[in-house]
Amino acid sequence: MTMARRALLAAKVPFTLRSYAFTPHGGTRQAAEELGLDHHATIKTIILEDETKRPFVCLMHGDMEISTKNLARARGCKTVQTCEPETADRHSGYHVGGTSPFGTRKQMTVYVERTIYDLPEVHINAGHRGLVATMKSADIDKALPGLTVPVSVGIV
Repeated sequence: MTMARRALLAAKVPFTLRSYAFTPHGGTRQAAEELGLDHHATIKTIILEDETKRPFVCLMHGDMEISTKNLARARGCKTVQTCEPETADRHSGYHVGGTSPFGTRKQMTVYVERTIYDLPEVHINAGHRGLVATMKSADIDKALPGLTVPVSVGIV
């Protein structure tokens, strides 16, 4: 039982777990291919930090990249960058490759690419490498009350 699964259950968010054989650096593409999912609807969870080293989370479509310039602007700071894997693990309580926005060790603001909410269903890591939770995109906010900030930070 992962902390992500506990957080989803506590929030009474309906979800389905799916598992796949995790490969390092396989990312959302591997999960989508192995599970027969839409890569665009397979959401990656990235732990970042601003210039003051304050951590936060960004959720992005699996087939898109984060514009750190747009994200810094949305956050109201000068710069943002992805955390080193050890730092991301420490902030989230998960290992990179199994990071979920739900049930993180530290409570962090979660910036959600606005177009994720346009999808009827999304697939987000469930707190363990090789484990994905399928849920309605509208339920992201139910599981992270008061923590989500919809932004447009993607580039193709």
